[in-house]
Amino acid sequence: MPDVPRLIDRAALARFRARAAAAASAGNADFLLRRAVEDAEDRLAATLRPFPLALDLATPGALLAGSLRRGAPGRRVLRGAAFPDDHGDVVCDPETLPFKAESFDLVASCLALQFADDLPGVLVQARRALRPDGLFLACLLGGDTLTELRQAFAAAEADMEGGVSPRVLPFADLRALGGLLQRAGFALPVTDVDRVTVRYGDPLALMADLRAWGATNALVERRRAPLRRATLARALDIYAERFSDADGRVRATFEIVWLSGWAPHPDQQTPLKPGSAKMRLAEALRPDGRAPGT
Repeated sequence: MPDVPRLIDRAALARFRARAAAAASAGNADFLLRRAVEDAEDRLAATLRPFPLALDLATPGALLAGSLRRGAPGRRVLRGAAFPDDHGDVVCDPETLPFKAESFDLVASCLALQFADDLPGVLVQARRALRPDGLFLACLLGGDTLTELRQAFAAAEADMEGGVSPRVLPFADLRALGGLLQRAGFALPVTDVDRVTVRYGDPLALMADLRAWGATNALVERRRAPLRRATLARALDIYAERFSDADGRVRATFEIVWLSGWAPHPDQQTPLKPGSAKMRLAEALRPDGRAPGT
């Protein structure tokens, strides 16, 4: 939509993803995505539903699509890749999905939607693509992700350059995401957080993982001039000073926010009407069920 502020340089993000894919031999750099996909497997297994036709929405690589196919015999899975170099079944922008309404039983996505400029629009699109009683399940990086890196660079740039430039994506807040699910029309919306602390030998190892994920700075408002060596050195020093453990390894926080919601259906559970309860809360909280003071 023309009135949505553009945060992400899509061409730059595509270049970073293509570079990361070309160097996919980078070992275990996809550990965070694997963790998210395994979590998605567990969450879907708990629903006891087959979801015959599923859409993998923009998840980098084929890990999630493969998991969805293994999760239910006969399930068909369409990989909707955000970029051509990701080799999906179809290339689609999550903000403008090219599917008819009520096309899928399941829309799932892992660690991709934090790059959407119009996340409310993405949720509306996903809701529209689901059949009645279909499930939307997604995870994206939340507000505390890379807080250490942000603080280190902000302090270094203030010290060395007299100002701060945007270097890390602004991640969404958990409570705000719950409200967006409701606004998009999902029934039974749920949000929760998996907070992961990863330890590295030094901050440069973290930055190497970010490059391997294609997740380096693709903000529209990023500074185009190369990072000064003195600023980088100061940022590395600050990171080590503030966020290292006793053994010298440094911490990096990743906040994985999970979202789920159902396309409305008449047979779904609905909340009771206000005032319809037959017992007061104070009575329910007493072990003997009696009202306080009796």
